[in-house]
Amino acid sequence: MVPTCFTTLVRGLLPAATLAVSLLASPALALEPVAADYQASYMGFSAKGRLSIEAQGGERWKCTLAITHPVANLTQTTVFDELDGRLRPLSGSDASLLLVKKVRRQAVYDWASAEARWSGDVKPERAGPVPLQTGDVDGLLMNLVIARDLPAGRPLRYRLVEDGRAKAMDFSVAGKETLVIGGTPRQATVVVNVHGNRQTLVWIVEGLPLPARILQRKDGRDDIDLRMIAWPQPPGG
Repeated sequence: MVPTCFTTLVRGLLPAATLAVSLLASPALALEPVAADYQASYMGFSAKGRLSIEAQGGERWKCTLAITHPVANLTQTTVFDELDGRLRPLSGSDASLLLVKKVRRQAVYDWASAEARWSGDVKPERAGPVPLQTGDVDGLLMNLVIARDLPAGRPLRYRLVEDGRAKAMDFSVAGKETLVIGGTPRQATVVVNVHGNRQTLVWIVEGLPLPARILQRKDGRDDIDLRMIAWPQPPGG
């Protein structure tokens, strides 16, 4: 939601990010394939970003975040489905490259056994298992669920399960802000989570199928910032 620190940041957003707008602007709308381009800022670099949602067949969907820069690349994916109106993670992967350093991780959310496990470049204590609960999300999925819940007036309280642990992520509305997307001003609602010395902020534009902006701060400094630069369209469009 690149080096370990950046992967963690975006998953936390999206959380490592990490680094939260709605696949559904209202509960009546169905999931649809969509993609948008972003301007990404992290570690002092300016990079290109792309966030997409694609149908996988069999009621499964895939959300992908790709960030590219001449010295660093990050690709994160979450495969998910929808059950009883909830978006539910099934598997995830992180692949990052900084200069010559490669990091790869995989996650499996086994709902039959109600456990999540991690493999690849992970520490033994972060391999799991972590018990799963109804409503659990990973970082990428959390950002999609936030936008789904905000227009419906639901509490923005989530249990984030990733990187071998689970933690509560409660968001509150911080205000309104106008963003310019593809040359057009759009009013966004800003929601924020504060967790220790970290802040995660998400900008939600009503009717927009993906986050308009995602920002994570640490110790009051911006760690990663994703800003949508063009209105979403079908993948490949």
